[in-house]
Amino acid sequence: MAMLNIRSSEPDDASVIAAVILPIQQLEFGIPITLEAQPDLSDIRGFYQHGCGNFWVAEIDGNIVGTIALLDIGNDNAALRKMFVAAPYRGKEHGVARSLLQELLKWAAEKQVARVYLGTTAKFLAAHRFYEKSGFAGIAKTALPESFPVMSVDTKFYCLSLDPCVA
Repeated sequence: MAMLNIRSSEPDDASVIAAVILPIQQLEFGIPITLEAQPDLSDIRGFYQHGCGNFWVAEIDGNIVGTIALLDIGNDNAALRKMFVAAPYRGKEHGVARSLLQELLKWAAEKQVARVYLGTTAKFLAAHRFYEKSGFAGIAKTALPESFPVMSVDTKFYCLSLDPCVA
């Protein structure tokens, strides 16, 4: 059985992270986006790893096979970003996506984040099911906080309240 390890990303991981994310965006989902159009991937520490934010990688046998990020957007809110798992490692049998999300939510709770928002495209149907099974509720774009960074490809939005007193 392959060993799954979830850890915070390090600066040396940047090129491997891009090599996991770009083919999924470009080839699998046909989104014409480049590395240059995603400056956050060139400065993960500066973009994500401050406030309540962080960026994690999933490794199997020492190889990065998945990513997830939490972006601090202020007012006890955060945005889930860059959740990608390489195709051979998707599914319940590997548990990569679930483990990444659990690590992010554990961190968010420790950092007292009240709500985690995310945006995704209409094409990512499996992702929609995954988020909904994980407790995220679909919301209208107009319900997003003003500080939420909407990507041009985002058409579907979700929120997970981590504070039971917050609706």
